[in-house]
Amino acid sequence: MKNILFICSRNRLRSPTAETIFCDRQGWLVRSAGLAKDAEVQLSAEDLEWADIVFVMESMHRRKLKEKFGASIKDQRVVCLGIPDNYEYMDDALIRLLKQKVPGLVG
Repeated sequence: MKNILFICSRNRLRSPTAETIFCDRQGWLVRSAGLAKDAEVQLSAEDLEWADIVFVMESMHRRKLKEKFGASIKDQRVVCLGIPDNYEYMDDALIRLLKQKVPGLVG
């Protein structure tokens, strides 16, 4: 079982879309969270400790993650997907991008 965490800024569009489309995938447990103070689900140290793989949507998320939670990042892989904030929740193009990028990176 792989614990997979998706992170974006406000946990309203990209990371919840990823959580929704991968939540039923065999062998994966999936969560999403945001780094902003007004995120729908705000990222916690417990989320990071739970995760085996952390996917961030943009490189700025990786920087903020290390700044705010560097001590909580241990053996987790942190992968930047390079998906800009140009999509709505469950946008068809976003779903296609996530399905193209994520499965091959989980291993």
